[in-house]
Amino acid sequence: MVAFLEKMMDWALNKEAELAKNCEIAIDDIEKQIQTVEEKRKKLREKFEEEDAEFGHVLDKLHFIKAEAQKCQSKKQS
Repeated sequence: MVAFLEKMMDWALNKEAELAKNCEIAIDDIEKQIQTVEEKRKKLREKFEEEDAEFGHVLDKLHFIKAEAQKCQSKKQS
């Protein structure tokens, strides 16, 4: 499905490029599209950063737990 959407987006962008080449597209329309895509990209990056921070928090705790478990294992081997 993702590949299909990518192909459709490429097709639409190619058609718009043709329109631009033939001076048949309004700059305002392109500016609106650019603004929309930039806003969506910004939101996606913010969401990624939030989720990445949460994964980092979980990983920090898991590394701490692992270190504690290794201490116990060391004590058992002594």
